[in-house]
Amino acid sequence: MNGIAPSSLGTLAVIVCSSMVFGCSTKTPPPASEPTPSTSSGQAGGQATGVRFAVSFPSTVDAGAAGSLDGRVYVILSNDESNEPRFQISGGLKTQQIFGVDVEGLAAGKEAIVDVTSVGYPRATLADVPPGTYTVQAVLHRYETFKRSDGHTVKLPMDRGEGQHWQHAPGNLYSAPQKLTVDPSKPDTLRITLDKVIPPIEAPADTKYVKHERIQSQLLTKFWGRPMFLGAHVIVPEGFDAHPNARYPLVISHGHFMRDIGYFRETPPDPNLKPDYSERFHLPGYNRIEQESAHQLYRDWTGPKFPRMILVEIQHANPYYDDSYAVNSENLGPYGDAIMDELVPYLEKKYRAIGEGWARFAYGGSTGGWESLAVQTFYPDRFNGIWAACPDPVDFHDYMTVNLYDDKNAFVSDQFWKKVPRGAFTNYLGHLAATQEDSSRFELALGSRGRSGEQLDIWQAVYSPVGADGYPQPIWDKLTGVIDHKVAAHWRDHYDLGHILSRDWSTLGPKLRGKIHIYVGDMDNYYLNNAVYRIEQFLKGTTNPPYEGEVDYGDRAEHCWNGDHTRPNAYSRLRYPQLYFPKILERLRKSAPAGANLKSFQY
Repeated sequence: MNGIAPSSLGTLAVIVCSSMVFGCSTKTPPPASEPTPSTSSGQAGGQATGVRFAVSFPSTVDAGAAGSLDGRVYVILSNDESNEPRFQISGGLKTQQIFGVDVEGLAAGKEAIVDVTSVGYPRATLADVPPGTYTVQAVLHRYETFKRSDGHTVKLPMDRGEGQHWQHAPGNLYSAPQKLTVDPSKPDTLRITLDKVIPPIEAPADTKYVKHERIQSQLLTKFWGRPMFLGAHVIVPEGFDAHPNARYPLVISHGHFMRDIGYFRETPPDPNLKPDYSERFHLPGYNRIEQESAHQLYRDWTGPKFPRMILVEIQHANPYYDDSYAVNSENLGPYGDAIMDELVPYLEKKYRAIGEGWARFAYGGSTGGWESLAVQTFYPDRFNGIWAACPDPVDFHDYMTVNLYDDKNAFVSDQFWKKVPRGAFTNYLGHLAATQEDSSRFELALGSRGRSGEQLDIWQAVYSPVGADGYPQPIWDKLTGVIDHKVAAHWRDHYDLGHILSRDWSTLGPKLRGKIHIYVGDMDNYYLNNAVYRIEQFLKGTTNPPYEGEVDYGDRAEHCWNGDHTRPNAYSRLRYPQLYFPKILERLRKSAPAGANLKSFQY
């Protein structure tokens, strides 16, 4: 989960903003369930009146072999001078204004036009912008063409080491912020030049304990029609080099893209760290708290009593998102099989893992919570237990505040006389910060045809069938909220974990006994507790066999509560390994097959 929260979820469940755009080599019109994307290719545009922005880049910018660029141009308006406008866009209450338009074949000197026909957020169009002087900045998010093995040609942004953050993506063009007076009622063309390029990101360095791996996936390369890679951050246990004959259990920490492991720090906190303030937790100096917690994990990890296991964080950013959800998908390709059949065997061999299902575990929060339960469900023999915190919706009867099967509209209730908006983000007191209509508009501004790179669109990309144009079939119309129940039926049969567990319990149950552990706050900001209530009802009713796992709730706890009743959420969310590794070791001792060697790694 990332979505519309106004602040970062931190190390294990981070908020990210990325955007993807429409770009199709065919002339197929967009489906009825999405508005026609406005596309600019350097032409003057239509008959739109009023103010408009004309965005171009100079010939000094490298446009590649084609001499032109595909992608999406953003124009951002801000009345907050604390940072560049491009870093001030979110789904939260404090967002600034953004408009987006697709570009295809934009050459140097040609202008992309953003006008009243362009999709905006939070104001819908340029006509809705109050007259005034704003800090304005433009960005061009670059895309490449993929000729997939399913026969579709699509244009999407490939991750370039930034985790699908369009504001940070190397190679993207941007302009210097400038003060411009904007009056929507007056015809005017405001020109912006994209004369800056975001530089490459330096790869993180290995240390004694933290290693970085990257392999080419043959399965994903075949699907996408170009080289595709999987990566991993690996923390090796204390004594790894001194015990060359030891073989270790493997623990996968699922979650969002991280350039490096941020919750493990081999040095004390920076002595000159300028304290920040966490708006989410109302804590001053939260960056120091995070660094102190990361260094404490290092001290615990290297201490005499910490379980000796290999901890792996998978890197699987892709053209749709910072993370693949670790399953096979019609739109993303066989990421589940690529991870399990290519990356995991490679890591287990190189780092001397035991390499068998009884010694393999997973945990994660938010997106990682859903992924953990999903891999245990779809690969039941290859994991011996998962610990899923605040998982993304595990039952689509409660897709946050939407019942995808029974509701007609995702934005408002179905009553004839009274239409009540459905929430998307709230605090622990129930104060609403965004509705489902808000988050849909936010993603539509960042990318047409479901390529915003945001939360609703990645769920759609993972769960939906491929449309006729090669892009994911929308689950609902982003302008009206009308739900497509045929698409919802596909979601149910392939990715609704509650439905799949119930449908297949006679075969899955014997393989999952004692393996499922789920934790969520009863005031989760994204209403994720609603789906957990539903799946808990099923799990607790199982008898043949009983599930013999755990479902637990944090009183008034927000996203992402992980089962720790002893610490506030601001602190417990920084201690996943300390919380789960002892549970994993206990599970291992109870469930290892007879004759299994548990001594080599217990030193």
